[in-house]
Amino acid sequence: MAEAPTKTIRWGIIGCGDVTEVKSGPAFQKVPNSQLVAVMRRDGEKAKDYAQRHNVPKWYDNAQALIHDPEVDAVYIATPPGSHAEYTLQVAAAGKPVYVEKPMALNHAQCQEMVKACQQAQVPLFVAYYRRRLPSFLKVKELVDAGAIGEVKLVNIRLYHPAQENLNQNDLPWRVQPEIAGGGLFFDLAPHQLDYLDYLLGPITAASGQTANQAGLYPAEDIVTAQFKFANGALGTGTWCFTVLPSQFQDQIELIGSKDRITFPCFALEPIRLETEVGHEEFFLPPPPHVQQPFIQTIVEELTGQGKCPSTGESGARTAWVMDQIVSR
Repeated sequence: MAEAPTKTIRWGIIGCGDVTEVKSGPAFQKVPNSQLVAVMRRDGEKAKDYAQRHNVPKWYDNAQALIHDPEVDAVYIATPPGSHAEYTLQVAAAGKPVYVEKPMALNHAQCQEMVKACQQAQVPLFVAYYRRRLPSFLKVKELVDAGAIGEVKLVNIRLYHPAQENLNQNDLPWRVQPEIAGGGLFFDLAPHQLDYLDYLLGPITAASGQTANQAGLYPAEDIVTAQFKFANGALGTGTWCFTVLPSQFQDQIELIGSKDRITFPCFALEPIRLETEVGHEEFFLPPPPHVQQPFIQTIVEELTGQGKCPSTGESGARTAWVMDQIVSR
């Protein structure tokens, strides 16, 4: 008897902004057994434009219309974090799987609401921590799991970005408006690093930190320091500063093991560096054109019964909890 054909997952996107242009949107059309059938944006003309440029058959200016479209099987929420919880609860109530951008929500409490709603509706919840499936990050995990540096003892995160100058105080980017983003650029970028470390080394069980706004360019924090502890006993530190000179840019995660050391970037296109007593080795594995595609493939595989996605609502909520501990809320 022939096997039944694998179902095609028909996707709808709420919030077809910049992140969906290259990073994620086209991937829904390229992954096997996946199809992007509808997009929504409050500005209907922009939704229509996106749909026409990306060959998407339907567009909406109302989220409820997309959520309840019978031809939409699953929904990708790509709006700013301030609306993630609200839309997740609506999609779950409609009985459809949810894929939500990072950070998962404004805070851990909202994440818990999202997880509970999806559990009660018996639908899966996935969070866009797509580095869990990018080649360079899989290589770091392969090296650590193989014992290339021995037992990981210490983790150091350093992310220093130049200041955002010439900002219009009457029209600030949403990423530095705490009521929309949860905080400042720390909330936009650090979750990728902390979530990957959760994937690499296991959960962080304790964290604390300090924040400040040193430059006064926007309401959110512009510098954060942190210390944290993993369930396996490893310790970590982190420093995020978004007001340095361009020449002081830095993007590095350092893993110090009982034998050797690995350093690698989280955002920059630079190689992984494995340092040992006898020398060093570098690995450069650039991301695919659509960086979310390998990760979206794992979601489709789970929805079609062919695999498992490595980033869930539960794991995403853990990262939100760590963030809350660091900023003391």
